[in-house]
Amino acid sequence: MKNKSLIIGWAVASIVMLALSSCKKFIKEELVTSLTEDYYKTDVGIEDLVKSAYAPLQWKFMGEQSYTMSNFGTDEFREGDQFNNVRYNDYDANLNANDAFVNDMWINNYAGIRRCNQGIELITAYDVPSPTSPLGTQAKKDIRIAELRALRGFYYFQLLQQLGGVPLVLTVPKEPQYEFPRASEAEVYAQIITDLKAAAPVLQWRYTSADRGRSTRAMAEHYLAKVYLTRGSAVSENRGQKPTDMDSAIYYANDVIVNSGHALEADFGNLFNAAYPDGVIPPLGENGAAPLSNKSKIDANNASNEIIFAAQFSSNLSLAGLNNTTHLYYPSAYDAGIPGMTRDFFNGRPFRRLRPTDYTIDIFDKVNDSRFFKTFQTAFYRNVASNSGLATFTAANAPSPSLIGKPRVGIGDTAALYIVNPIDRPVLTGTISAMRFYSVFARYKQTTVGGAISSDYTGNKYLSMIKFSDPIRLTTTNNEARGIRNGTYARLAETYLIIAEAYGRKGDYVNALNYVNILRKRAAYKANEARSPQIWQYMGGPTTLANTETPNLATITLFTSNAASELFPPTVTSTSDRFIHFMLNERTRELCGELYRWEDLVRTESLFTRTKLYNADISPSFAEYHKRRPIPYLQMIAQQIGGKPMTDQQIKEYQNPGY
Repeated sequence: MKNKSLIIGWAVASIVMLALSSCKKFIKEELVTSLTEDYYKTDVGIEDLVKSAYAPLQWKFMGEQSYTMSNFGTDEFREGDQFNNVRYNDYDANLNANDAFVNDMWINNYAGIRRCNQGIELITAYDVPSPTSPLGTQAKKDIRIAELRALRGFYYFQLLQQLGGVPLVLTVPKEPQYEFPRASEAEVYAQIITDLKAAAPVLQWRYTSADRGRSTRAMAEHYLAKVYLTRGSAVSENRGQKPTDMDSAIYYANDVIVNSGHALEADFGNLFNAAYPDGVIPPLGENGAAPLSNKSKIDANNASNEIIFAAQFSSNLSLAGLNNTTHLYYPSAYDAGIPGMTRDFFNGRPFRRLRPTDYTIDIFDKVNDSRFFKTFQTAFYRNVASNSGLATFTAANAPSPSLIGKPRVGIGDTAALYIVNPIDRPVLTGTISAMRFYSVFARYKQTTVGGAISSDYTGNKYLSMIKFSDPIRLTTTNNEARGIRNGTYARLAETYLIIAEAYGRKGDYVNALNYVNILRKRAAYKANEARSPQIWQYMGGPTTLANTETPNLATITLFTSNAASELFPPTVTSTSDRFIHFMLNERTRELCGELYRWEDLVRTESLFTRTKLYNADISPSFAEYHKRRPIPYLQMIAQQIGGKPMTDQQIKEYQNPGY
């Protein structure tokens, strides 16, 4: 088979066979080198080519590029003590055109685009008169073409958000091609919208069972709403924005909410409940060993009807690849320095890459909004069966004489607690030592009332985000890194946030708050729902287990005034600007850590202001131009202009400013 494009990332797609796994995933890719391009001229071959176009969706979740290109270098997360790839958080000189992640992103997304282009052309030309053939009617062909156009629009949107204008390649080159001029951002936005609008009405609203993970009308319209919102969010930038962008965002978001059949989970925690929130003690294994894992919870998370679009990963070892590794990067060191704790599958491998910033911890209403304790793990329960080496009660501290000489932390008891008290409620160190038999890490503490305030939170001991927790993983091998959780790209809660922001940008704050408050009602504690004792012990909250729906509702005063709860940057003074930052706060409360943040801050032109203000690890080299990633050097030197390799000056002109 002849290569028709020699530029890295645009090489012709390998012949691939995709096997349906026993768990009904349809994107397993196996290289089969004995086939020729004629295979793509058959029903089965074309179907396999379409499936192969989904494989690049997995890349985002299969390594450290996941958090570095989305959560590092933002207001939400800073560095843990075992950090890698800090160039993305520090914005130092190592973030440059030779960066491997940017180059891999380019290659991966253009590989997806290449497969989409080839599939669109082959299906268009395919002519099998039998109506029983998978592609034997025009309607069947139209569905597959629509899938690929939706995917192509998605891949270009991923590139656009990170790099700005990129080359638009919409056909399969018939001869070797070496010249790929960058299109403007406006042109790329227009092409994405064209693809998604063409795809949406042809596709089903959603799929179930074996076809889950394919492009759907809900996926296409969710991204249409997001693309219009992103384009229309520009103030100083030229993205080709139009006065009707917010109306379009509202139209498509509303269509998804009303007509798609997708629905919000009744409980926010149902989306991520493989781990446990503070206040919920997990079941232990035999003899009080590590907490039990439950694959059914991961399966339920993956199958949630709130999820609109996700990269599919297999739990079948013979069909899986590198799989999802995002669960590795957020846990702190629970397996060292905490008596009674050892590493287990349930709590995960603590790579200690990211810890939440003070902004992230403070922006939640922890008393009324359940999302904080369903996002961060604040309690660990003893998982070591042996009593060897554990501190024991003495006559001086035993609650009863019968406990003298016995471990201070029993099997399944709390081994560590991270107190998340506000700074105006520091815990006295004497109170901690007198009342606690387990390890305590207080966010704010003081030796005497009115004395100096210090913190036990460090780059080693901090709040662990549990949204990506995967206590099952692909095998039971010690330190297995390959998770089985799907990689979520879009869920319905974000659709609500998109339509809310679009209404607010039009000045319709009533409708904006209506959609925000749908999510806040879902997030409120329900009567008698288990919740963290910290609420009344350290935060001044009530001891009664009442429904908190009313106090958790958002009101217009949150952005028509400088509400203390919203932590607005000092430079944000108008109602319209405060509303944008209010929506960024809402996105943190709902979507914290879900691999959106860097692009959210770039979209709202607030990356520099908010990251500089809230991320304590940012270096002086951080600059406004970091709102774009560098164009990969390897891609530029492989190109030509006018039949000749690009000169240094042409490379400089092709590159994003600042790099």
